[in-house]
Amino acid sequence: MKGKRIIIYVTAAICSLQGMAQQRFKGTLHNRTEQLSLKIDLYDESISVPGMEFFGPCNGYLHGNIYGIWTITSSRVVDEKNAVIRLSNDQGSDTQEVELKFENDTTCLFRQKGKACIKKVVNRKLVKIPVDIRLTRQTD
Repeated sequence: MKGKRIIIYVTAAICSLQGMAQQRFKGTLHNRTEQLSLKIDLYDESISVPGMEFFGPCNGYLHGNIYGIWTITSSRVVDEKNAVIRLSNDQGSDTQEVELKFENDTTCLFRQKGKACIKKVVNRKLVKIPVDIRLTRQTD
């Protein structure tokens, strides 16, 4: 009887880990240094952008210590560790393609492709954020 319980627990743990890997592109990713958060669900348009709820749900948004809120306007999951998203600022005047690359279950590299245009305010001036930013998964 005890052996059957162990097998059931191990099977449940493996299924749980597989479910986590399959939902890698869903949740909140954060960078403390740059004070940025990326809230994503690349599997379903289920996220409302604060202040822009009238647009309806989308795949996510980038916010924090940047100028405005950047909404995910399109996304493509390449494989289990890589995805490409297109962000648009809240005015619709700038777009940025970003590659998301998971290094493990909790760490993701956010890499701006092409000419980087996401900016933040420093000493009353707009400056570009780093091209590469390491994001860590937050537990909700």
